[in-house]
Amino acid sequence: MFPPWSHGLNNPALEHGLEFTVPQVDDLADFHGSIDDPALVIFVGGNYYFAMGPLVRAFEHEHPHFTGRIYYETLPPGILIEQMEHGGTVTVGNMTWTIKPDVYAAGLNKVDYYIARRMLLRPAVPYVTNDLTIMVPKGNPAHITGLKDLGKPGVRLSMPNPAWEGVARQIKLALTKAGGATLEHTVYVRKVSDGQTLLTQIHHRQTPLFLMEGLADAGVTWKSEAIFQEQANHPISHVDIPAADNVTAVYAAAVVRGAAHPNAARAWVQFLRSPAALRIFEHYGFRPVTKRRDAHQLTR
Repeated sequence: MFPPWSHGLNNPALEHGLEFTVPQVDDLADFHGSIDDPALVIFVGGNYYFAMGPLVRAFEHEHPHFTGRIYYETLPPGILIEQMEHGGTVTVGNMTWTIKPDVYAAGLNKVDYYIARRMLLRPAVPYVTNDLTIMVPKGNPAHITGLKDLGKPGVRLSMPNPAWEGVARQIKLALTKAGGATLEHTVYVRKVSDGQTLLTQIHHRQTPLFLMEGLADAGVTWKSEAIFQEQANHPISHVDIPAADNVTAVYAAAVVRGAAHPNAARAWVQFLRSPAALRIFEHYGFRPVTKRRDAHQLTR
């Protein structure tokens, strides 16, 4: 039940040494690979943590000299930025290490924002889109039919925390479209105060966990995450949100200013738009961006 759900397949390091992972006790689910002399370091918002393993393997197949030398993190975009602002240093439990990214990937607006702040280099390269869905336990015991049902008394929710998860802004917009400001306030204010809405402490990887533990009846996530859970045969399902109420995200990546491996970073960003990468994304319900917002060549 507890992450990581990849069974070691998302660790690109060649030598794993002592295998010591105890779910819920000693478990670094959002840190992948080895920090010893990496040739490419990727900070990517956790919205597609499940796709990163296949993406890295496909990239290594095209660029064999990177095999075993890619490190990546899949924390929420805001937390990744905090780590970058701390010089790449992060502490988890009793362990502290420093790793600086070559690539930063998140929503297009956030990538553009940090380009403007000169943390990232132009251009922001968009590659796929994603839509919201309502994730529910298999069988949908609370009989959720749409976003308006999330405001009903007694319906327990798991929702992304607006403090660091950009998806919360899009969810609030979808709630407002479906039920006005009242529904958005009910889900994100009133139900939070009375304990009927659990806000995630890390990212929406926690929502399926809360559903499987019986702590929540529903939660809004990206559709790709529900598809991944279903493909993994976890007792999870989803309820589609009509297009009129839904919100579409555009994911983008950019090279980090001062990256230690700028050529590798550009190769990864270009790879994200390749047929091989898009096939992997489409497996989880993502759709390719059909128009390049910025056709300029990647620059140093």
